[in-house]
Amino acid sequence: MTTEATLPATSASPTARQVWTRTRGIALALVILLAAAVAIAVIRSDARHGNLDPRSADPYGSRAIAELLADRGVSTRVVTTLNEARTAAGPDTTLLVALPDLLTHRQQTLLHSTTSDSDGRTVLVAPGSASIGRLAPDVTADPATSTGSTLDPDCDLPAARRAGAADTGGIRYTTTHLDADACYPSERLATLLRVPETGSGDTVVLGAPDILLNDRLDEQGNASLALQLLGSRPHLVWYLPSLSDASAAADDERSFFDLIPPGWRWGTLQLFVAAALAALWRARRLGPLVPEKLPVAIRASETVEGRARLYRKANARDRAAAALRSTTRTRLAPLVGVPVAQAHAPEALLPALSAHLRTEGDGQRLHSLLFGPPPGDDAALISLADQLDALEREVRRS
Repeated sequence: MTTEATLPATSASPTARQVWTRTRGIALALVILLAAAVAIAVIRSDARHGNLDPRSADPYGSRAIAELLADRGVSTRVVTTLNEARTAAGPDTTLLVALPDLLTHRQQTLLHSTTSDSDGRTVLVAPGSASIGRLAPDVTADPATSTGSTLDPDCDLPAARRAGAADTGGIRYTTTHLDADACYPSERLATLLRVPETGSGDTVVLGAPDILLNDRLDEQGNASLALQLLGSRPHLVWYLPSLSDASAAADDERSFFDLIPPGWRWGTLQLFVAAALAALWRARRLGPLVPEKLPVAIRASETVEGRARLYRKANARDRAAAALRSTTRTRLAPLVGVPVAQAHAPEALLPALSAHLRTEGDGQRLHSLLFGPPPGDDAALISLADQLDALEREVRRS
């Protein structure tokens, strides 16, 4: 009984070595993920730098076609805002919209209202279903893309017939306009459309940007087709939509969820389902509790020592004293003829204990020893344990 009161002070906090042992797997995984992210970022940092920018000489830029147009007397001007693009539209201007899907719904509507009456040419580069319905109302984008990249013109459009095969394969389109030119078909759906507008203007829809890229311009009839489509007017306005455009901030039709690709939504749903299944699999209490045998036998002395350490760490002298007194009363009750159920009732235990020891005048001392207040310090706790031991030995000898 005195073992738990005399244990040295120890700390239950894990050491630095134990913390490292437990967390090194997680730390290693985080380091690997970080290294992979940095490597991917470095590898792809210049993959699409200057994409479709006529000022960029990178493989995905369009500086080569701009210089070829300049040699033929066509000026190229880059704009990044909707107001600049609308102001520049006119009968002697070709307006190229490089990334139509970046425009908000309001921007698309405003841009089409301007270009449809400008008598100029509008070239839309690979517009998807998010933009084609507003920028070219008579045209619909097919969900399935073309199976090949290089296609034959197979139409009467003079520019396409002169260029021959070109890399227009990408998004496929259908149109309800009876006078539209549908060229470069893939499985009977066009990847290039020319739709007449009011007056002498028209809208050209390209299914892929390949014919405008620096590294693809010298292949097939790409250069010829690009020069004819963009060089029909003396001025070319190259519109690169920007997310910082003030006109985009005024549009409240697209929420945060509209900007998230559909694939991410399905991925998030799958993660939730996987988490729910994992929680169900790891659940431990789907039915009544079942007692199990301990995998190893723990010595009583180790249990006592461990509990004593916890009591000492928590400074719980009151609970330690209560445990000592309760255990002593439970062992003394059968020795003096008191049922164990009444071992913790002073009126039942103390008279029987006094009669057994023949110390009728010492009832107050027994009451203080077995039912008294908690000790005030560790020394008092040790003294209490010694007195309880002495009392139990005296009862057993008598």
